[in-house]
Amino acid sequence: MVPSPCHPKVLVFDSGVGGLSILAEVRARLPWCSYVYACDNQAFPYGTKGEEELVARVDAVLKGLIAAVDPDIVVIACNTASTVALPHIRSHFAKPVVGVVPAIKPAALLSKTRVIGLLATPATVHRPYTQWLIDEFAPDCTVIRVGSAELVAIAEAKLRGHPPDPRVLAEIIAPLFANPHTDALVLACTHFPLLRGELEAAAPRPVHWVDSGEAIARRVASFAGEPPPGAGNETANATFPCWLTGSNGDTAALVAGLRALGADTVRMLELR
Repeated sequence: MVPSPCHPKVLVFDSGVGGLSILAEVRARLPWCSYVYACDNQAFPYGTKGEEELVARVDAVLKGLIAAVDPDIVVIACNTASTVALPHIRSHFAKPVVGVVPAIKPAALLSKTRVIGLLATPATVHRPYTQWLIDEFAPDCTVIRVGSAELVAIAEAKLRGHPPDPRVLAEIIAPLFANPHTDALVLACTHFPLLRGELEAAAPRPVHWVDSGEAIARRVASFAGEPPPGAGNETANATFPCWLTGSNGDTAALVAGLRALGADTVRMLELR
């Protein structure tokens, strides 16, 4: 069905379930839009892939998704994919494409002590674009960086019904709190806001927890335009369809978790 111009269709895409944190923020801000969620579970995780391989993969998956879904707006809800593939994608996709980058700027604005933590995947922590963000928006800050692939796996497991171990979370984030002046912490992977409650509980003291969700929602709103007359707080479709790229022994648990969070249908994307 072709979406009404009053109800733009937004495609939110990630390698796993992390983009669900972005989807939640965008849906809350733009309840009149319709939404589709897609995860490239066949190629998960993106953080272990080289740049050329990652650009080619994101390009191929998005081509397939755009042909199948025909969205009005595309959100690449993955820091790794955005910091590597976004310029290439925007150069030849006609749809508006919104990417996600580490929320260094808002964290620096919030910090009083000028000491902030950066919690990301190992690839994002060391990406040149991340260093550019620090140089540009937090040049006077001490930035403590922690890269954790394990935390991504923990978020994925949570969706599949496996609660995180608080002791493991505390161990992962401990280096961020080794400096007693850390007062803001950037969740620079879209998986990590899915664990925010558990991370806050595991932290030794309160800090500002900052992610990109609100900024992405504002950016999508700039493309979506004004709400239609009479639009309320209900989404144009309270549930949303979901697309996967592969099936394996873990798929049933993944599908169950997606359905619990609002996915009404789960389909497989066939890539050419």
